[in-house]
Amino acid sequence: MGDKGSTVIDPNTLLSPEDKAAKVYQAIRDGDLDTIAAMALSTDGLLSDDIRREVWPLFLGYADFTADGIKLHNVTRPDWETLPPHKDEDQVRLDVERSFVYYPKNMSPRETTERKKELSRVIIEVLRRHPMLCYFQGFHDICQVFLLVLGVEDAVIATEHIALLRIRDFMLPSLAPALDHLHLLYPLLLSADKPLCEHLSRTRPFFALAATLTLYAHDIQEYSNIARLFDVFLATDPVFPLYLFAQVVLQRRDELFDIPDDEPEMLHSVLSKLPKPLDLEGLINKALMLLEKFPPENLSTWRQISNKSVLKTSRRSGVILKGQTKRISGDLQEAEQLLLKQISEIERKKKIDKLCEQIAKYKPQIVTIGAAVIVGIGAVAVVALRKNGYTLALPELVNPVGLVKSVFGIFRRT
Repeated sequence: MGDKGSTVIDPNTLLSPEDKAAKVYQAIRDGDLDTIAAMALSTDGLLSDDIRREVWPLFLGYADFTADGIKLHNVTRPDWETLPPHKDEDQVRLDVERSFVYYPKNMSPRETTERKKELSRVIIEVLRRHPMLCYFQGFHDICQVFLLVLGVEDAVIATEHIALLRIRDFMLPSLAPALDHLHLLYPLLLSADKPLCEHLSRTRPFFALAATLTLYAHDIQEYSNIARLFDVFLATDPVFPLYLFAQVVLQRRDELFDIPDDEPEMLHSVLSKLPKPLDLEGLINKALMLLEKFPPENLSTWRQISNKSVLKTSRRSGVILKGQTKRISGDLQEAEQLLLKQISEIERKKKIDKLCEQIAKYKPQIVTIGAAVIVGIGAVAVVALRKNGYTLALPELVNPVGLVKSVFGIFRRT
């Protein structure tokens, strides 16, 4: 990270846990979110859930620095239980039953049942308060992390902020915007390692979907690791989870070259599972360098991303915001409006795709009918024009397009 403009503070990796915690709390007192973000990116992240409970609300935009410390935004809202049920609540209950498999460890059956009730409440409240959101399988894994770190009440607020401001593209009625994220992967790999990218070119990038969709919460089995990873995700750009996956691929280079490039199913199977053990700190550090060296704006498929996508509306300049962190937007109403516009884009694209399919299906008939209509109109026009003393040259008569142009030209003159 020695390049000019690097914003990651490498000396933080040399601090003892005690000194690092002291530095974070001093930055909180100073209202210095840039330093806090740098600490979140350095080795071991924010160290403890006590610090995360202070800092994550700042990263998500629903808390501010005050003279008395960090203060959460206070919004009066109706009781969520009085709100209409969301269409996805049945699926939520099914997924919640499969939660808390890996962590916390050593919970009693009674404690597990209580945790599942809390998780269900967090997800359903968020969906009822924002009914335009579409639940996806794996969202409960993300919510589980917020519940364990923040507790029920704060987890609700954090979850609705990450849903609308960081992973909104995943909570639309179509998977297409999420797949658009994946189409950034190969241009990124091409920039970083062209031979490897070419080796994988027969394999579609859908192997990255599960990990990036759930912010790795479905795949990482150690609580300390996923909490530490969320430190980075919340302190950096929404595109960073994809860069992390790209770095995972890059570090498996030798393993992937051992698999023939004409076996895309085998490559997909290997790439869809994270390697074990996972060098999390090494991956994070190198992925941050990857983001600085090859920002998404320089990737060939970036222009295909909707301007309403979170990748663009929440785009940050640089790895850490460098002064911009003091104004992280937590405007949920604005995010809801963007979501509704994305839904409109999806519906419009569906109509266009359907029309194109119909045109392709009936193309021969359309061409035949169109030619007949043109010839018919031309014949009628020729007769009418001759009655009025106009003549047409032979090239105009045998060329339907030229005929129509000539006819309209004569009509304009008359």
